[in-house]
Amino acid sequence: MTHRGFSTGLAAAAGLAMTLALPVTPASAAHQAQPAAPEAAAARAADQAAAAGLDALHRGAGESFQRVGLTAGGGGLFYGAYQRSYQGLRVVGGDAVVVADGAGRVRGTSAAETAPITVGTQALVDAAKAAATARAQLPTVDSVSTPEKVVLGGASPKLAYEVVVAGRTATAPSNLHVFVDAATGAVLDKRDDVKTFDSGAKRQAQPGTVDLAGAGNSFYVGNVSIDTTQSGSTYTMRDPGRTGISCGREGGSVYSGPDDNWGNGSGTDLETGCVDVLYSVQTEWKMLADWLGRNGINGSGTGYPASVGLSDVNAYWNGSSTHFGHSQDNKRQATSMDVVGHEFGHGIFQFTPGGAGSGNENGGMNESTGDIFGALTEAYANNAKDTPDYEVGEGVNLVGQGPIRYMYQPSKVGDPNCYSSSIPSTEVHAAAGPQNHWFYLLAEGSAPAGKPASPTCNNSSVTGIGIQKAGKIFYNGLLKKTSSWNHKAARKATLEAAIALFPGSCTEYNATKAAWDAVSVPTASGEPTSCSGGGPDFSVALNPASGSVQPGGSATTTISTAITSGAAQSITLSAAGLPAGATATFSPATISSGGSSTLTIATTSSTPTGTSQITITADGASTDHTAQYALTVGTTSSCAPVTNTTRLNIPDYPGAAVNSTNSVAGCARNASNATKVEVHITHTYSGDLVLDLVAPDGTAYRLKNSSSSSTPDINTTYTVNASAEAANGAWQLRIRDVGPADTGYLSSWTLTV
Repeated sequence: MTHRGFSTGLAAAAGLAMTLALPVTPASAAHQAQPAAPEAAAARAADQAAAAGLDALHRGAGESFQRVGLTAGGGGLFYGAYQRSYQGLRVVGGDAVVVADGAGRVRGTSAAETAPITVGTQALVDAAKAAATARAQLPTVDSVSTPEKVVLGGASPKLAYEVVVAGRTATAPSNLHVFVDAATGAVLDKRDDVKTFDSGAKRQAQPGTVDLAGAGNSFYVGNVSIDTTQSGSTYTMRDPGRTGISCGREGGSVYSGPDDNWGNGSGTDLETGCVDVLYSVQTEWKMLADWLGRNGINGSGTGYPASVGLSDVNAYWNGSSTHFGHSQDNKRQATSMDVVGHEFGHGIFQFTPGGAGSGNENGGMNESTGDIFGALTEAYANNAKDTPDYEVGEGVNLVGQGPIRYMYQPSKVGDPNCYSSSIPSTEVHAAAGPQNHWFYLLAEGSAPAGKPASPTCNNSSVTGIGIQKAGKIFYNGLLKKTSSWNHKAARKATLEAAIALFPGSCTEYNATKAAWDAVSVPTASGEPTSCSGGGPDFSVALNPASGSVQPGGSATTTISTAITSGAAQSITLSAAGLPAGATATFSPATISSGGSSTLTIATTSSTPTGTSQITITADGASTDHTAQYALTVGTTSSCAPVTNTTRLNIPDYPGAAVNSTNSVAGCARNASNATKVEVHITHTYSGDLVLDLVAPDGTAYRLKNSSSSSTPDINTTYTVNASAEAANGAWQLRIRDVGPADTGYLSSWTLTV
């Protein structure tokens, strides 16, 4: 992903006096409190990689990354999740992941795919209109969130409002994220937190409490122990040690009673349904810890509540809780172990890097993730009454036709066994087929003894490695997920995970690759080509990753490399994206991996002010890596504010355009919240005039709209909030005469700061 610089390209007009102070750059995440070693080393390395824009983490002007999570995976690796921002706004679809080890070496990066971001940050549509537009997307609305201004990334990034509308569609609950174009008011995208178990098609510890092991009489797994809570003489179906886990009636409170005996074993009894839910999610929690090393549903020791008695032939996760309905014949609650594991599996998908994402392919992989965690939970429990299998919902028999999905052969219910170009437009539950099929082949193989055979798409034979190993590989691949997750990205990530988890063994890597080949997922760019990891490799780090100079000055940074696999190799260094008049010198220009070099960037008096993202390429004999150095020209630590006043006469149309210009030397300050613009204009009718203050990146701040006022001339001071702007560069005051005969008239005035 390559980000271009910004260009203004706007005319301006009027006389003004400006006092500008650039906002102080916040401390980087690298300077925040860090966890204990080796997490600290991994976190520092990941933060440095994000600051330096390593490889997939390229960023444009005004963009930055903030770490929002660090998760320990297998093989001594840690996965840092990063949120991209632009001019202080969250970029939806701009997230990234940095993989680092406990020795402080970066082992890989991935980022959601988004085009260069060059949008303005001033909305033309107000928040109230955006909220009304979002509200109209659901027929039944319970609540509407306060609109948040964001940048919606993707092929054509746009400034948007994100509004969350809670309510119902015609058939199901909804927690709908609506993205409204901040320029036009059109709906750009919609994403629903609610993930249902089925498509709906009828196919062929608190203070004063005591931790207890309650006696549960379940419908699906018989008599079991469940963790419950006692407070005084009252017992509740609330887990005392797993924060957030509880179960109650839909729309009601958590079940409670005078004793610690729960359920009667009936399929129609809701309390019995909660026994099944608690047993299943508590088992899933143990599996996550024992098999995968994950701490709870969200990875940080937190779970989410469940309710039974949903009036629907379905079950769903809504982003913060699970809800369970019943079978079509109303004889069973939809609370079997694989269904519960599936719904909380949606939570795991949401709380791994990249979040829930959007689109049918991503959604299909989310559904498949639920199925995989359901199968893993069954396997871990190894319950005699609900024996482990790879059939989804067989015990619930939701619509009277047995399982709703077969992981070993999705086509048994009409879902695709194989990946194809049609998957991105396939309904999400059906689109779960290819990854479900892959997981079964990886775990059990194509012809396992005592288990169903699984036909492959390339007529190959695959030997499985067991469900626990398959689960580790799948989960560690998931930790590299971004919001643009797809099958090819999962293929690459799981191959990398197999190598990291089982070093020195080719069995797991070969099985992972064979299973992806067997479901027709094509080779991904950059995936490891062998179980050794694809040959010699190295990491790159910059220290520092940014610098500031006055025109004519120079800045230096140290480029350090480290061997991450294989032998050392020769690396040639180069730089691109330098501002005009600047030169880059490496000392030395060629190093061996494991070595370092000093980069000196020299500017001239004619080098323009502003910030440039300079891309440094480390060209190795077997692989290349890139990093970005942010060079700011024209700022110092402190100086007097720039004030410049020009008084202009703006003639009525069609008079000649004013062509007065003025330039003032730069000042290394940041735009304050109260940027003042003093304007003196002589004009017959001030109501004709619309004024905008235009920042160096093209962002327009409206000072004055046209009005019905008949007051002549303008002689006043306007105050705008420009706190998000880096003020060095050409600030422009743009004036437009919008009178009926005057529309389109512009004059030019430029103040360089």
